[in-house]
Amino acid sequence: MATFAKPENALKRAEELITVGQKQEALQALHDLITSRRYRAWQKTLERIMFKYVELCVDMRRGRFAKDGLIQYRIVCQQVNINSLEEVIKYFMQLATERAELARNQAQALEEALDVEDLEADKRPEDLMLSYVSGEKGKDRSDRELVTPWFKFLWETYRTVLEILRNNSRLEALYAMTAHRAFQFCKQYKRTTEFRRLCEIIRNHLANLNKYRDQRDRPDLSAPESLQLYLDTRFEQLKVATELGLWQEAFRSIEDIYGLMCMVKKTPKASLMVVYYGKLTEIFWMSSNHLYHAYAWLKLFSLQKGFNKNLSQKDLQLIASSVVLAALSVPPYDQSYGASHLELENEKERSLRVANLIGFEVEPKAENRVALSRSSLLSELVSKGVMSCVTQEVKDLYHLLENEFLPLDLALKGQPVLTKISKLGGKLSSVSSVPEVQLSQYVPALEKLATLRLLQQVSQVYQTIQIDNISKMIPFFDFTVIEKISVDAVRRNFLAIKVDHMKGAVFFGKQLVDERSVSALSIISVEHIVLSLINKIVGYLRSIEAEGLRDHLSLFAESLSKARTMIYPPAKKAAKLGDALSNLAEIVEKEHKRLLARKSIIEKRKEEQERLLLEMERVEESKRRELQKMTEDAEQKRIAAEYEQRRNQRILKEIEDRELEEAQAMLQEAEKRSKRKKKPVLEGEKMTKQVIMELALNEQLRERQEREKKLQKFAKTMDHLERAKREEAAPLIEAAYKHRFAEEAALHEREQQQEIELSRQRHAGDLEEKKRLGRMLENKRILEERVVISREAEFNRLKRERQERISQIIQARKQEREARRKMIFFLRSEEERQKKLQEEEEARKREEAEIRKKEEAEKQAKLDEIAEKQRKRMLELEEKERLEKEEILRRPTAVLPKPTAEPPTLGGRPTELGGTAPVPAAAATAPAAGKYVLRHLRATVDAAAPVAPPPETDRWGGSGSKPDDRPSWRDERKPTSFGSGSRTSWSGSRR
Repeated sequence: MATFAKPENALKRAEELITVGQKQEALQALHDLITSRRYRAWQKTLERIMFKYVELCVDMRRGRFAKDGLIQYRIVCQQVNINSLEEVIKYFMQLATERAELARNQAQALEEALDVEDLEADKRPEDLMLSYVSGEKGKDRSDRELVTPWFKFLWETYRTVLEILRNNSRLEALYAMTAHRAFQFCKQYKRTTEFRRLCEIIRNHLANLNKYRDQRDRPDLSAPESLQLYLDTRFEQLKVATELGLWQEAFRSIEDIYGLMCMVKKTPKASLMVVYYGKLTEIFWMSSNHLYHAYAWLKLFSLQKGFNKNLSQKDLQLIASSVVLAALSVPPYDQSYGASHLELENEKERSLRVANLIGFEVEPKAENRVALSRSSLLSELVSKGVMSCVTQEVKDLYHLLENEFLPLDLALKGQPVLTKISKLGGKLSSVSSVPEVQLSQYVPALEKLATLRLLQQVSQVYQTIQIDNISKMIPFFDFTVIEKISVDAVRRNFLAIKVDHMKGAVFFGKQLVDERSVSALSIISVEHIVLSLINKIVGYLRSIEAEGLRDHLSLFAESLSKARTMIYPPAKKAAKLGDALSNLAEIVEKEHKRLLARKSIIEKRKEEQERLLLEMERVEESKRRELQKMTEDAEQKRIAAEYEQRRNQRILKEIEDRELEEAQAMLQEAEKRSKRKKKPVLEGEKMTKQVIMELALNEQLRERQEREKKLQKFAKTMDHLERAKREEAAPLIEAAYKHRFAEEAALHEREQQQEIELSRQRHAGDLEEKKRLGRMLENKRILEERVVISREAEFNRLKRERQERISQIIQARKQEREARRKMIFFLRSEEERQKKLQEEEEARKREEAEIRKKEEAEKQAKLDEIAEKQRKRMLELEEKERLEKEEILRRPTAVLPKPTAEPPTLGGRPTELGGTAPVPAAAATAPAAGKYVLRHLRATVDAAAPVAPPPETDRWGGSGSKPDDRPSWRDERKPTSFGSGSRTSWSGSRR
């Protein structure tokens, strides 16, 4: 570790090392100086050193060095000059940002260069494999190597600065600025992983701030400036999260803002709360929480109406319409119906939590809590006058869906209203938090609500209705979608519907529908007759409650059904006993299978129960053994503890005995030193070392007091004696003083006269010397001018010679430097040319090697294929030979063919054009060497005279050998036909 007398020396040394290219040594020297304990007092030189230090850290991408140096510098200037730390950190972030931007500008493919999942992760395994396999790097890989490291360093810079500035009241503004820049970095480059980590870092900083309240320089969140900075940071985090589409992180940001407000117990400004509720509406809409979305819109409407003085009437209408449509989009049934008790409790807690986030007060007692609901929301809309601000289309839709009773025309009348509503919306000029409102987003939910309302009203009027009629009533969806909506409503206990696709009907009501209820279908067929009557009755009974209305309409439908039955009596139906008996066997079989399955399930459950009991017994046995082992271990520990306790007691007793002996020895020594006749009395074993030490100390104190008394008496005696001496010597001293004063006065007078005389004599001599030297004054001036002129001429001559010499040296060095540059350029060009030639040669060799390897592989594959085919052919021939032999053995009277007979199937050798060439008989009976002959024909072949085979034709039809000596696989022969009593013919083949 280098030591410097002054910080300036370290800075000078670092600049020298940088000049010669040793940046690492320069960084280490500055790091040693900054972390040294000798320079803990702030001075301006340290700031310049820090500027140079962060430059080196950024240039070399040394994030850990930068963090250590900034932490040490924070310690130095925390209490003296905190602005210096701010300047250094700002300069550090500026350098890192500039280098990252420079690298980004140099890269042409930014998206590919930044395509990494995590900036803090190392290289992926596939990247390492690719770097070893591929010899040359593509442009995308070079971009990755150029851009990604600098963005990693920039991200590390933001983390380092936030860690250094955290929980410091003097650096709150810089901390907020750094957080905002980090948010913008994540937003600009779509860094979702880093954004989540950044939010977690800021969240942990606030948690530590609340956890450790005794920290020095801790920020005070109750101060308006600090609270505003923290809130601005959280709101910026919320905005960036929504822009990046990280809705879960956005909700956590909302919770952070709410927790901060609860911590300081102060509501932020209305402008911030508008942003708060505006983002809440987006979050709840993306999470399909329509109820919370509507409540957030209601709070946003209240804030805009109460605090925004520049709000226009058009913007107010759009916001109010959004509130009403969001409230109508909430499903009209309870989402938690049918859930377990635990799920209901969790839902209550969740509703309470969201209600607190939105800002609605809920009863504090658990049994009195009323969660947010659709009915309370709609009543609140009416009470707060929201309905008076909406557009006419929204009012019409609200009255149609909530107040009108139109079981047949509800959807048809609502469709044009929804079409008009879908065209409403646009940009808000006077609301900055919600720049644009589009009411078309609520149309699908409103169509679903209209479907549910129509089904609900139809169920109050009819018991049965045809599927085709429902499809005509609801033009929004197909019946499959209507069926899904109905299933969800039935599951939530909102409707009681049964769909029978075989009969093409839908049944309403909780009771089961039998075959006789099908007659109610005829009511729909005469609907045009009684439609006016039904409308009048419905209008009359509209004010009655839902259940009463339903009973009245049900009775009316039953009466109409009975009347129609009396007018048109149904045909008598045959007994269904035969149909029931025909399916009886199948029903019994199904019931038998069900019982067998139930029996097997019961057996499996019994086995599972037995297995569980055995498992429990085994667990109990293991627990008992563990307990027994623990008991034995505890007993051993107790015995060891008792032994240790007895040993400690014995040691303590020995120590006490030793101390008693030492105390007795000290007491005896004190008795020997004491000169008094009276001695302290020993009390045997009761006299301890402490008591004896107290006695000895008392004795020493007594002796010290006696010595002090003697010294005081002696000092008093000496005082009296000295006073008497001085009284006697006083007159003698006065007489001696007067005599000495007279002598010194006479001496002074005499020496003064002598000095005056000597001064007069020196003055007279000086005047004579002046007259003598005055004659040479002119000559002295002439000599001085002559010397000055000659020296000036010599100086000018030397100066001219030096300038000429310097110019010659500069010219020589310039020529030498130019020659060196030309030589270096020539050498580099030659190296590049040689390298390029070498690379081309290596590439050519690699291509030739690959081609040769490919040809060898193809050749080997062909050889293997031919060998495999030949092996299969031999196996087939052996199998045929075995079969022929068995056939011959089964025919004992068979006559062997004559040796000279030609095979009936092969009359001659096949020629190139498909003809038959004549073959001699001997040649026919004696096949060529190497050709296969059946075993029962070998005797006749051996008896015949060997005849040379005719010359084979090559693949071009010529005779003789082939033009080149190729491997044997090119001359492979393939059998064309074979059989019992016939000669096998072969033909050349080449693959």
